[in-house]
Amino acid sequence: MTGVVSHAVLLVGVVLLTGQMCGCTADAGRGDGFSVELIHRDHSVKSPFHDPSLTPHGRMLAAVRRSTGRAAALARSYAATAGTGSPDGGVAEVISIPPFDFLMYVNIGLPPTRMLVYADTGSDLLWVKCGNDGTTDLPKAAGGAPPRVVFNPSKSSTFGRVNCKSGTCHAFTGTGVSCDAKSNCKYVYSYGDGSETSGVLSTETLTFDDAPGGCVGCPGRPQLQVANFNFGCSTSTKGAFTGDGLVGLGDGKFSLANQLGAATSIGRRFSYCLVPSFVNTPSILNFGARAAVTEPGAVTTPLLHPDVDAYLTIALESVRIGDRSFTLPQRARIIVDSGTTLTLLVKELLDPMVEELTRSIKLRRVKSPDEDLPICYDVSGVGETAFGKIVPEVKLGLGGGGVVTLKAENTFVMLREGTMCMALMEAHKEDGGMIWGNIAQQNMHIGIDLDKRTATFASVDCATSYPWPTPPSASL
Repeated sequence: MTGVVSHAVLLVGVVLLTGQMCGCTADAGRGDGFSVELIHRDHSVKSPFHDPSLTPHGRMLAAVRRSTGRAAALARSYAATAGTGSPDGGVAEVISIPPFDFLMYVNIGLPPTRMLVYADTGSDLLWVKCGNDGTTDLPKAAGGAPPRVVFNPSKSSTFGRVNCKSGTCHAFTGTGVSCDAKSNCKYVYSYGDGSETSGVLSTETLTFDDAPGGCVGCPGRPQLQVANFNFGCSTSTKGAFTGDGLVGLGDGKFSLANQLGAATSIGRRFSYCLVPSFVNTPSILNFGARAAVTEPGAVTTPLLHPDVDAYLTIALESVRIGDRSFTLPQRARIIVDSGTTLTLLVKELLDPMVEELTRSIKLRRVKSPDEDLPICYDVSGVGETAFGKIVPEVKLGLGGGGVVTLKAENTFVMLREGTMCMALMEAHKEDGGMIWGNIAQQNMHIGIDLDKRTATFASVDCATSYPWPTPPSASL
């Protein structure tokens, strides 16, 4: 989900971060980087939000409705703020739909508290729910679920607060920060749909385990430990933040990749590979040398200077389906976002694409389970595999000349047994931006290099191509 100021169906924060923020130091680490597990909030049995009473199709429908529900809420929110010149200038609607799809574990403090946070390539702040340190109260949630785990700063030997006169605090410009009576840097991180988190900007030690799940300090489990990491110690949230916090993987100075790059030798790069929702295998998130995308057919495109720091933005120059090509009057920009389920395209591009796809698919149209995804087909007679061979590939021409191919699994999704629906949606005029959602990213190894300012894409089978690394016999 994108953070920081407007555009599309993304949670968008109002904070702009500038300058070099990280005062981190790493006292242990891996030369080749490390990997963590990405847990889908609906589909994975490891998720505390997994509902076993739902079918796989029901879980996918719930994820789609999160995207479509946010789109409608944001359209109304932008209409309310139109002409104010500020995302805070109007009354925004707070939605109660959980806004993110993927979770990961973060170990914070010494001794560490293990917290399950949302992972988001569209924002740049890592924050967790805090309380009981003698100066902050337990988090208050308006419209959101109570936290599973609350970080208690008083129990950590390495917790610190950022002074409101420091350069780090000054990076939170505008209405985002203030000083409390003890000169601590208080922040508010607001999102375009009305959700927000607020608290005290702080520093802590983060510990990352190089293996899926498990515990800190387990034998044979290498770790990366980073001290003095800047994060938000959140004491109040509103909106649907059902996890313990959020880690921003975007392009801002406070993002995880940027702070790790400043503190360690692994560089400012990460990659991820999302398995399809129906595959019972974890997705993977890599940092450092492991983030290199070297598979055959990999294509690289420049990261564009974003409208705001958090966005991972690239150029979309053309779309080709069969022998037909579609272009926009001007060079289009699209945000690569792991937190949005659907792909959102402007009407000028979406309409001819839909026309060509529907012309090519010779199956019976059926009523959709969701009114916002109206183009659905009855595949009960052919099966999902055969349907994948019927749907033409969609080739995206990116800046720099590279072409990425979207297969049927990237453009269609099964919303109920025997019913496949097109997973493309119109980007609202109020937003003005396009989003490459996570369904369209499935079975791709996607690498983001913030040092080289590039994004690289390779078509792979994420379930088999990126098995978890086997930890060495001794911890680092």
